[in-house]
Amino acid sequence: MPPPADTVKVAIEWPGAFPKLMEIDQKKPLSAIIKEVCEGWSLGNHENFALQIADGTNFYITEKNRSDIKNGSILRLTTSPYQTALQLHERIQSSSMDAKLEALKDLASASRDVTFALDFINMDGISLLTQMVESGTERYQKLQKIMKPCFGDLLSFTLTAFVELMDHGVVSWDTFSVAFIKKIAGYVNKAATDAAVLQRSLAILESMVLNSQDLYHKVAQEITIGHLIPHLQGTDQDIQTYTVAVINALFLKAPEERRQEMAHILAQKQLRSIILSNVIRSPTPINDEMAHQLYVLQVLTFNLLEDRMMTKMDPQDQAQRDIIFELRRIAFDVDCEPNSGGGVDKRKSMYTRDYKKLGFINHVNPAVDFTQIPPGMLALDNMLYLARHHQDAYIRIVLENSSREDKHECPFGRSSIELTKMLCEILKVGELPSENCHNFHPMFFTHDRSFEEFFCICIQLLNKTWKEMRATGEDFNKVTQVVREQIMRALTLKPNSLDQFKSRLQNLSYTEILKIRQSERMNQEDFQSRPILELREKIQPEIMELIKQQRLNRLCEGTCFRKISSRRRQDKFWYCRLSPNHKVLHYGDLEESPQGEVPHDSLQDKLPVADIKAVITGKDCPHMKEKGALKQNKEVLELAFSILYESDEYLNFIAPDKHEYCVWTDGLNALLGKEMTSDYTKSDMDTLLSMEMKLRLLDLENIQIPEAPPPIPKEPSNYDFVYDCN
Repeated sequence: MPPPADTVKVAIEWPGAFPKLMEIDQKKPLSAIIKEVCEGWSLGNHENFALQIADGTNFYITEKNRSDIKNGSILRLTTSPYQTALQLHERIQSSSMDAKLEALKDLASASRDVTFALDFINMDGISLLTQMVESGTERYQKLQKIMKPCFGDLLSFTLTAFVELMDHGVVSWDTFSVAFIKKIAGYVNKAATDAAVLQRSLAILESMVLNSQDLYHKVAQEITIGHLIPHLQGTDQDIQTYTVAVINALFLKAPEERRQEMAHILAQKQLRSIILSNVIRSPTPINDEMAHQLYVLQVLTFNLLEDRMMTKMDPQDQAQRDIIFELRRIAFDVDCEPNSGGGVDKRKSMYTRDYKKLGFINHVNPAVDFTQIPPGMLALDNMLYLARHHQDAYIRIVLENSSREDKHECPFGRSSIELTKMLCEILKVGELPSENCHNFHPMFFTHDRSFEEFFCICIQLLNKTWKEMRATGEDFNKVTQVVREQIMRALTLKPNSLDQFKSRLQNLSYTEILKIRQSERMNQEDFQSRPILELREKIQPEIMELIKQQRLNRLCEGTCFRKISSRRRQDKFWYCRLSPNHKVLHYGDLEESPQGEVPHDSLQDKLPVADIKAVITGKDCPHMKEKGALKQNKEVLELAFSILYESDEYLNFIAPDKHEYCVWTDGLNALLGKEMTSDYTKSDMDTLLSMEMKLRLLDLENIQIPEAPPPIPKEPSNYDFVYDCN
């Protein structure tokens, strides 16, 4: 006879004794179970003991998480979190170096458990650790020369414990003193710091900057870019990642007026070329975390353009008008002085003629063209950069179009404005970086003025495509659509340099784009005749059922989700999967990203599908409402979803990518008997339906299918031809 549903069979270990097999009644108070276990081994003071899961994580069993205990689990009887915290609080203050080191090592490990962490924090444990960092370590610096490895370990375990405790979000970052910040900054600024100490110090500084505006100012006073740059010139990619993360944090939290100044300092220190040489072109492959940090740096750098992008030109501002005069002077090699010879009307006529040749919409006062935001003044900046740094290309584009027939000339001014706006959209200028994106482009790290160079390549592409399409002014939007497609397809190939990007664009001529479009159209051919539409409707439910089964199978395989926190490199993962009978969701925390599927038995928590009330997505999710400014961006919102279950509790997710988001939201909706509405379902439906239709219509190849069924012939005059079987 199977045991009751509330009873689990487990093994319990105790050092120096044989493991004990016992049944645990989940309705019974945990304290009573611990007392029973202690009495079995003749141990008194049961309140000083607790149970842990003996799976390497050593997490304490509490009333909140006791449902994680499964049949066959191995538990360990150990001292209670309070007693352990009390003992470690005393041990880390030992006068013996060896005892202190061992205690700090144990503390760093134990601090990952939230139950222990709360008890240790309540004993002012974090204050003790900060005091040790501020002053306690100085006593050992005299011993550093003869005990350097021990000193490095002592400090690294202290900082590791501090980081783990802070990661639980119980203590505010605003509580730390300037002395502590100076000490941590000192480890970063010092040339020969232990690698583990340096890593943790960088992680602490990044968290301080991201979590407190007040601490940003204090950290910014202690840390200089000059001190951070040497850490990028090493070969340890983890340290390089933490260093870029600190730079990004300082960049992100800097006041608007300070960012341009900081960008200037980064340019002076040649940050871009150092990253290009030591990170991007390093023989070590770039891991996901470094790719993310480079993506963030790329986004923050391009966001410096937002101010110019959103600044309208003042048609009355003479300094701004002089830039347009400069464009005219370079293109036509003429004197732009307004007081040069000739009457006023003659000069106006000459300006109007030249501004028309330059392709402005407003020939009389082209400054009006730059009042549209975006792209605002950024478009004029790009045009001037092209005219000054790629003068031959600029003059060729302008004069080439000046000599064409009016209807076929490519308007340089209008094209530059529209192209600048398009490039800002492609690079998402002005948007905050996503927490899950790794999409950085190496080519943007190869030039100090990468956006301007990007524009110069693309404006020449637009002019070339215009000629290939034999376009007129009426075709302007069609040309820009083709150019956008050319740019997007070339960027997808991730060119390593701007020259490589230019080369890829050469292979994506208008003719090639037409071929690609034709190929894609053939693969997605849509038959519109009525018989075909009726056949589509008939087989559509079969295809939808196939997609539903695929989604549920993927949920059964499970997915690893990342826990998003302000200190992102301390990767914490959790895994969720559906049981094979589609009745229970199993989930639980992981120490590291898994290789392959995670067994159900190793996942501590479960949620019956019958208890699920709804699936919530996007900004309505509770964990999106709680997130700070960094998280409130479009991309993260598009990957967030939550499961609402009984007692108005939520299980919150942030999918690793759009595909997993669609798989999980579709699968959960299928479990609830609701319609699957994701983009991937529509895409899969179109693809599978098209394939099935083509297979079924193979025998009708080259046969024209009529729009209407053939007419029924008239009845015959007699039925003498009918064969009588009898």
